[in-house]
Amino acid sequence: MKTDLKTTIMFSLLIWGLIGLAAGTIAKMVTPQDEKGGWVSTIAIGIVGSIVGGFVASFLGINAKLGSTYLGDLIIATGGAILVLFIYHKYLKDKLNLPI
Repeated sequence: MKTDLKTTIMFSLLIWGLIGLAAGTIAKMVTPQDEKGGWVSTIAIGIVGSIVGGFVASFLGINAKLGSTYLGDLIIATGGAILVLFIYHKYLKDKLNLPI
């Protein structure tokens, strides 16, 4: 069975969105802040967290061990999302005032 590029890209975007939603939700539950925003900001936090987490994991050399499965991707994205929320609430909340 042959898959075309469009189907592969759509599936990848769907997986990124679902992992982003899960990572953002877990990060919002872990951080003890009064979180605003809905599911769109949660997905955005998760996707930005996955980028940050992937960079940090690559820098530390653990990306190859964890990032090869969806569970590893979720762990890395959640760690990155927690880091993003920590930095936002600690240093940027008063300056940016985003609905996160």
